[in-house]
Amino acid sequence: MTHVVVLGAGLGGTIQAYELRQSLAETDRVTVISNKPYFQFTPSNPWAGIGWRKKEEITIDLAPVMDRRGIEFICDAATGLDPEAQRIRLASGREVDYDYLVIATGPDLAFDEIEGFGPQGLTNSICHVEDAEISSRNWEAFCANPGPIVVGAVQGASCFGPAYEYAMTLDTDLRRRKIRDKVPMTFVTSEPYVGHMGLNGVGDTKGMMESIMRDRDIKWITNARVDKFADGTAFVTQVDDDGADRKTYELPFSYSMMLPAFRGIPALMGIEGLVNPRGFVITDDYQRNPTYPNIFGIGVCIAIAPPEPTPVPTGVPKTGFMIESMVTATARNIPLLIEGKEPVYQPTWNALCLADFGDRGAAFLAMPQLPPRNLNWASEGRWVHWAKLVFEWYFMRKIRTGVSEPFYERFVMKLAKIHKLKGE
Repeated sequence: MTHVVVLGAGLGGTIQAYELRQSLAETDRVTVISNKPYFQFTPSNPWAGIGWRKKEEITIDLAPVMDRRGIEFICDAATGLDPEAQRIRLASGREVDYDYLVIATGPDLAFDEIEGFGPQGLTNSICHVEDAEISSRNWEAFCANPGPIVVGAVQGASCFGPAYEYAMTLDTDLRRRKIRDKVPMTFVTSEPYVGHMGLNGVGDTKGMMESIMRDRDIKWITNARVDKFADGTAFVTQVDDDGADRKTYELPFSYSMMLPAFRGIPALMGIEGLVNPRGFVITDDYQRNPTYPNIFGIGVCIAIAPPEPTPVPTGVPKTGFMIESMVTATARNIPLLIEGKEPVYQPTWNALCLADFGDRGAAFLAMPQLPPRNLNWASEGRWVHWAKLVFEWYFMRKIRTGVSEPFYERFVMKLAKIHKLKGE
């Protein structure tokens, strides 16, 4: 009997457990460890951050779902990992041994790297549903006494889509409340240009996003380093293409949400050979760690080098389409290793992003994620808003029912057929 542990129960970890339960022998054990008792559909957090979703609408209690699938669920936080002993230490004092480990923890949020930053400081967050709920309450208070807004992503951020989503959704909500004229908005980003997305752009995202932001009266500052937040002011330095300071800004705000840089969780920090200096899990072409071949990494917690350096550091996003392909490759490779064979399955690492703007939206499809690409496409319109709603409904249903069929691949193929992208 082989024991496979999945550490983390987000978008990647939950479906990883489902697919492992399907691909492993019935006598093998699958255990999921998570510091939260529920799955949260993170792509809906921008909606939650404005009051358009409640926590109970985008979370699912995992214990009964996992039990129905024959998966053990442990709600406890990991405090340490001993890869030599193949053992995980938990906050409760419990220790869990494993034969194979899949790390799917997601990131630690590096708010502390900037003075005054984050929900414990002066700005809001939509990274976790609990923080998004607080942001929603703060949003209602803001709308009663509106003022300037600063939104975007700081240096080192690797997740840019939700920043654009939130900025546009705030704009949509303000227009519906008929107070948009009272709210100057500035989008501040570490990207070298609007629409870079950490991917060197996808299709004509630069022109498309600039046009959308002009249409919505949102100013922007790119190549931006946020120095600190203090007294309702964001202190920002814009650099030139060589990284030298070019211009400083003091941006007043009554409401602000900026995405932070990510890093690995504390339990993994400093484990030589397993993680890089930032704490991200090092993986090979098969999602396996080269130093500890019985450990796999999937999702936002893994190390991916950016396609090229940028004047202000930016990371590479890991979209749901990528994560799903990592999950499937891992679920197929671990049974091979149990049989004494070598892994052969590699993820596709294609990127799909559906950025909802509250009334319309923008979609980006990069195959593969990093250039040069076989397919490089972007589009916008009302259909993206409806697609995101369908996506939310389908994925929540998938988690509740324990269905392990790949969603993103099916969606992209439908998208390709509708927009005649095949062969382009």
